[in-house]
Amino acid sequence: MQVERVEDKENMQIESGPIPIQRLKDFGINQSDITKLQDAGFQTIESIAFSTRKVLLAVKGISEAKADKISEAARKLYPMGFISASDQYEIRKNLIYITTGSTELDKLLGGGLETGALTELFGEFRTGKTQICHTLAVTSQLPTSNGGAAGKVMYIDTEGTFRPDRIESIAKRFGLDPQTTLDNIGYARAFNSDHQLQLLIQAAAIMAESHYALLIVDSATALYRTDYTGRGELAARQNHLGRFLRNLQRLADEFGIAVLITNQVVAQVDGGAMFQADSKKPIGGHIMAHASTVRLSLRKGRGDSRVMKVYDSPNLPEAEATYMITEGGIADYTE
Repeated sequence: MQVERVEDKENMQIESGPIPIQRLKDFGINQSDITKLQDAGFQTIESIAFSTRKVLLAVKGISEAKADKISEAARKLYPMGFISASDQYEIRKNLIYITTGSTELDKLLGGGLETGALTELFGEFRTGKTQICHTLAVTSQLPTSNGGAAGKVMYIDTEGTFRPDRIESIAKRFGLDPQTTLDNIGYARAFNSDHQLQLLIQAAAIMAESHYALLIVDSATALYRTDYTGRGELAARQNHLGRFLRNLQRLADEFGIAVLITNQVVAQVDGGAMFQADSKKPIGGHIMAHASTVRLSLRKGRGDSRVMKVYDSPNLPEAEATYMITEGGIADYTE
């Protein structure tokens, strides 16, 4: 989650979490303009600081002069200059990792699911993608001392695979009250790729009002495969997918949440595919590859086992771990 930061070095005022957008009033921005920004999806100072001038100008009723004034105010409240690598190291040391429910998977991931990052799971059907999502929707609500992040969850379902009864059984395993656990999960079914993108604006507004630890999108790419077909629509699909993924990362940066997305695979049809042990690759191309902080591939193992492999990561070595799906969610594999 987001660590505490020094907002004003002179007064040594410490502030934790995202900065409310209402702070713009301190810099002469009126409520009418703040409301326009909120209607356009800006809920925090960070969301403004991370946006370009072009994006602010696209907000109805925001002139060039107002956009410049708003940007300047946001940069004063949330400085984005250089810091030392030592300072960044300390920030990284304070990151919260959410347990997967399996000690072997937690070891593989360096402690669990990393907050502030976008993690992608991809694999064939029945490899456990949705089951991992359900498990993390519960474990993220655990206290930090028990491997959780003590926060609520946002769950965007694009394939109709979310099951509240699974949440109940997993919550019982971890000693949580099933009803409270369900109440702490904000659920939305996305019906097309435009709706999927629009839901992120609603998610930002809700997250600005309460403490959230995790955002799940299962699956991030399913609707794109049906909404955009053929090579003629490939560029439009990739542009739209790129905006969706960028907004996901913005939420991770803005609120310090972990973002977990699932992805589907497709069989490779090039000539070299026949010489590879696994000829399936995740869909989404380079857009997906560059947007994801950590990419994890899932496959079926022997018997009831499943295997997770670190496919791409800036800090994790390429390695594998075995797990299984139980009534109480993801767990270590036992013969």
